[in-house]
Amino acid sequence: MTLRKAPSLLIALAFLAGCGERASGPLKVTAIGPQPALINPNLQPVTPPSAMLLETVAQGLVRFDAAGEIEPALAQSWIVSDDGRRYTFRLRRALWARGERVTAEQVVARLQAALSRASRNRLKPVLGVVEDIEAMTDQVLEIRLLNPRSNFLQLLAQPEMAIIADNQGTGPYRMGGRIGGALRLVPPPPEDEEAPQDETAVEIQLAGAAPALAVARFSAGEADFVTGGTAGDLPILRAAEIPQGQTAFDPTLGLFGLAFQSAQGPLTDPAVRRALSMAIDRAAILERFQVPDWRPRTGLLPTGLDDVPTPAAADWAGLAFPQRRELAALAIAGLDLDAPLRLRVAMPDRPGYRILFAHLRRDWRLIGVEVERVPANAPAELRLIDEVAPARLASWYLRPFMCPASPVCDQEVTAALGAARSTANPAERRALLTQADQALTNAAVFIPIANPVRWSLRTQRLTGFRTNMFARHPPFELIQARD
Repeated sequence: MTLRKAPSLLIALAFLAGCGERASGPLKVTAIGPQPALINPNLQPVTPPSAMLLETVAQGLVRFDAAGEIEPALAQSWIVSDDGRRYTFRLRRALWARGERVTAEQVVARLQAALSRASRNRLKPVLGVVEDIEAMTDQVLEIRLLNPRSNFLQLLAQPEMAIIADNQGTGPYRMGGRIGGALRLVPPPPEDEEAPQDETAVEIQLAGAAPALAVARFSAGEADFVTGGTAGDLPILRAAEIPQGQTAFDPTLGLFGLAFQSAQGPLTDPAVRRALSMAIDRAAILERFQVPDWRPRTGLLPTGLDDVPTPAAADWAGLAFPQRRELAALAIAGLDLDAPLRLRVAMPDRPGYRILFAHLRRDWRLIGVEVERVPANAPAELRLIDEVAPARLASWYLRPFMCPASPVCDQEVTAALGAARSTANPAERRALLTQADQALTNAAVFIPIANPVRWSLRTQRLTGFRTNMFARHPPFELIQARD
């Protein structure tokens, strides 16, 4: 599929776009993915629809505002100690969906579960810095860290840290049944019966959908907001020809590239892994997708992280692409194999990812490597990673490549990351993280391509919408009173 080929459903519905904006009524939101469910993030991955549900009806201690900044949520206030190791939170007066008061002890139990040995929470690897969590009073709790982390609150604001118990959330919205295929999310009544109703607190109707159906709903005026789009869905977006002012791309940071799943055979040699990375024509890939301000990346870490402000660069990054390809071909030819090197690449079956694979196959064939695309969960030598970073923390990028989490790893790097977590000296931590970044870059443990792509569609009704680096868009933040 090319960027200009559209499903027939989209062709039919695209003509209905632009027939006017709803100025009132329920806010209709479609998130790309399966139908939303109030899941336990410690037991299963959080999809975009379920993430949006969690942050709407089961907020954490803090949350992201429309611009991706931290604001109070279940906690009405907090104090950070001078040494940056103790966070003391005071809970607001909050009720569970059934009317019982939320207590600090309940919140502590939820947070401890996310850190437990059995937890499969996505954030668990970077939450190892938490030393203890304790309820101080019924409404006050404290989180103690082994060492300070400047962006710790960004982790607590993620949907994976939502406070739920017995399939209940803590608000700010409540589940209100279903209407059609969507969940009704309703604002709670004012605690003071005489208080005026918040005019911006409209009903939210949240549904999940496949990418083509989500875009079709928007084109037909059946959705105010569509979110959760990735590079894999870009051909569908392009085919629908949505007006430019209604499409938004978040300035996300994270990992978009290929992780090695095997350290056997030729892939044990860092020179072979480096050759695979050198041979990719990143400029051609980005040109094909035409995402605004999307730039190629050749290093494991992006620029702009507080703890590693100057990330390591591959030793070939400054070479012109023809020279890179020539050196890559020489490295593969030096293997002296009886047949071409053959690799499997695991990635989801989405049109944009198929386009990406076509570029990889062409580039690698030119240096003597043959590849085949296999399903995302199938055994493979390489696997596509497309994840937005939950916080501006270098450790989130580096820890997936520790031993034994990654088959391609270095024990010295693993030791350096362990020391970085335990040191109380910020300068020493930065030095250890920088050392680990350089070593992992030299070892070519990951093939970076660019930052992740995340896109949304929104109508003019959504005056509160802002793009942000976390691609988090709480529905109740989308509508704000006009100035």
